[in-house]
Amino acid sequence: MTGRIAVPDAVRRAAFPLTGRPGEDAPHDLAVRRSGGRERQREADVAAGDTTAEALPDLRLAGLAVAAWLAALAGLHLTATAAATMAAVAAGLAVLIGAHLLGVLGRPAAPVRRYGWVAVAILLGVVCGATATAARLTVRDAAPIRGLVDDRAVITAELVVREDPRPVRGAAGRPSTLLVPADLVRLTGRDGRQVTASARALVLATDPAWRHLLPGQRLTAQGRLAAPRGGDLTAAVLTVAGQPAPHGPPPWLQRAAGTLRAGLQQACEPLPDEQGGLLPGLVVGDTSRLTPAVEEDFRATGMTHLNAVSGSNVAIIVGAVLLLARWARAGPRVAVALCGLALVGFVVLVRPSPSVVRAATMGAIGLAALAAGRPRAALPALCAAVAVLVLVDPELAGDAGFALSVLATAGLLLLAPRWRDGLRRRGVPAGLAEALAVPAAAQLTCGPVVAGISGTVSLVAVPANLLAVPAIAPATVLGVAAAVVSPLWPAGAEFAAWLASWPAWWLVTVARHGAQLPAGTLPWPGGVTGALLLAALTVALLVATRRPLVRRLVAVCAVAVVLGALPVRLLAGGWPPPGWVVIACAIGQGDALVLPITAGRAVVVDAGPDPAGVDGCLRRLGVREVPLLVISHFHADHVAGIAGVFRGRRVASVLVPQWSEPAFGLSQVRDAARAGSAGLRTAPVGWSWRAGGVELVVLGPPYPVRGSRSDPNNNSLVLAATVAGVRILLPGDAETEEQRALLETAPPGTFRADVLKVAHHGSAYQDPEFLDAVRPAVALVSVGADNDYGHPNPGLLDRLTRGGARVLRTDTDGDAAAVWDGRGLAVAARGIRPGRQP
Repeated sequence: MTGRIAVPDAVRRAAFPLTGRPGEDAPHDLAVRRSGGRERQREADVAAGDTTAEALPDLRLAGLAVAAWLAALAGLHLTATAAATMAAVAAGLAVLIGAHLLGVLGRPAAPVRRYGWVAVAILLGVVCGATATAARLTVRDAAPIRGLVDDRAVITAELVVREDPRPVRGAAGRPSTLLVPADLVRLTGRDGRQVTASARALVLATDPAWRHLLPGQRLTAQGRLAAPRGGDLTAAVLTVAGQPAPHGPPPWLQRAAGTLRAGLQQACEPLPDEQGGLLPGLVVGDTSRLTPAVEEDFRATGMTHLNAVSGSNVAIIVGAVLLLARWARAGPRVAVALCGLALVGFVVLVRPSPSVVRAATMGAIGLAALAAGRPRAALPALCAAVAVLVLVDPELAGDAGFALSVLATAGLLLLAPRWRDGLRRRGVPAGLAEALAVPAAAQLTCGPVVAGISGTVSLVAVPANLLAVPAIAPATVLGVAAAVVSPLWPAGAEFAAWLASWPAWWLVTVARHGAQLPAGTLPWPGGVTGALLLAALTVALLVATRRPLVRRLVAVCAVAVVLGALPVRLLAGGWPPPGWVVIACAIGQGDALVLPITAGRAVVVDAGPDPAGVDGCLRRLGVREVPLLVISHFHADHVAGIAGVFRGRRVASVLVPQWSEPAFGLSQVRDAARAGSAGLRTAPVGWSWRAGGVELVVLGPPYPVRGSRSDPNNNSLVLAATVAGVRILLPGDAETEEQRALLETAPPGTFRADVLKVAHHGSAYQDPEFLDAVRPAVALVSVGADNDYGHPNPGLLDRLTRGGARVLRTDTDGDAAAVWDGRGLAVAARGIRPGRQP
């Protein structure tokens, strides 16, 4: 993930005209800087042609900002008392060091005089950060609210919505949950006792009426309190089952923003799904229509930040307004006023996310400096923005998006100019040098945080973001134009959205091809350990590369990785393993299995609960054509991902069971088949199908099963597949009732198989005689991690293991494969070394 700060030269210079390249300052600006000996010397060096001094960053505010940030982050994981104690100790040390520097406590030595005030600034940052956090923790942990939370009380809460509701995909067959950050105003218990509060809460709601709330909306809701997870300023979690009761409309600014966002969505309706879903994310951070395939591609290529509005959006919009103001020959104060209005309007439009707030605060500082006739250095502005924001809202200290935005900007200010100038000295053209330096610097500084979050290191992020740079500014400007004109001129908004769809198409294309590259991401330790490890390696690399010999060695190693390691991985085969006969995809709590026919062609059995999951699995296997898609039954964990099978592939035919419930699942399958021009048919017992080395036979259900624990499960299609001579049994979600019916109606030996896809995700509802009849050598369990169904059943797994089966689970092993190498049956899991079945 790289920070989205790279913007075209013209726009950047217009947005931040006082932070140009060394030697580009106007004479008036140089005169203003002559306010002290150090500044006069710097200007003299510049006048003499020595730009080294001018290029040195001003780090005087950095120590205070970083100290305030880290103190606030530590305080979020402490109590208010501990945070206040930390602030008191830091204040005492600052007073002692300051008194010594002033000569009150003796004459300081030269090293103390040199670094003493830096230490004082750092300690003052700790005091500010810890004090601000302690004050907010005192509010969060107030006794009246804490008592209600500990009692898990049912209350009626008066709330003010803080951010847009965010949907979180629920388990298969369950409604999605909406996360609604809110501020508590008043709590009323069942006994009528009221508690006036001013703390943050997180509302968990399932009613669709919550989806359309806007920030600033005041409302009342009834629910049960629960304890938060900690590490932030959330005082309580409120689980709500019903609808909210609004108290009047939201603020007019938010209503206006909501109208513009809805207008942008409407203008994108005629566009193709990929561009139409991406454009609102690029412009205003609205990813509600983003297709799962695009989302996965962006994640794999380190381009996810494009869907989270950040500093580059602010720079692009303010820069465009400033260019228009200069074109109209407006004066500096008028230009600053227009930029300020654009800044406020854009922040309201996109909602004040942490990265946008950071960028807006930094831009406001710069605009104030410009209006006052004083130059602004970008790095001090960033440090001031960080310090101010952390003090105003200490919770930002623990926000990953805020950290990525700040680190990306710092990388662009500290590293990118030097790398750009170094490349130019070596003959690289100016535009190409900046285009190379910007994403590389942002990726390097953001890498540790991304690695800690995702547990991976991307090798394609820098080139992918480099290719994406030219499309960002036009897509953003045209998208904002479409949103602004949509209430007054819908046709004009659609035209602007159509123009913006072309740079959006380019971004989709870059992400798609980048995600298809082998070894695009490498595994890395996750969490704090992984982040610190990569940060240490990054710092060591930056220090070491200051020596020419080490720099050349690093360059050689990088070329070796690109030109050597990736082809070796290609030749080694990677995933899927050679000779695979069936793979159970790791797609969460659901089923999706793949049987290979030839290279690029495969049979798919069930589609899982999510389009992105099955689409990603099929991409990893290189499947481009599906001659037959089999749906065992119509529960959501087997059909909700069907769009992912059709995405970018030709599906010739869809086979479904005769049992048509639940109706919603059947409707999903019918709609997908119709949209993909695929044939749809049901199959009785005995129906067979063959293509290449794959043969399928329908074994069940022998008759409709009614009145069971789950009739759809117990009327699942049961298939026997033969691939390269290996017999595979696929019983869908058949439970005890259907398994017994199969045994009663089929000849002995019918269900004997080498590989068993364990029915119903390894539930306890399995007939022992059925398992004995199968006697598999390999058992594949398609199951989601941390599911609340108790799958897979430990007793069932023990029984399969005692029977001689090698059991693989998708929740712990990932994509799981059975492999035939001509000598015997083996197993392999993605990321686990294959082991031969004894």
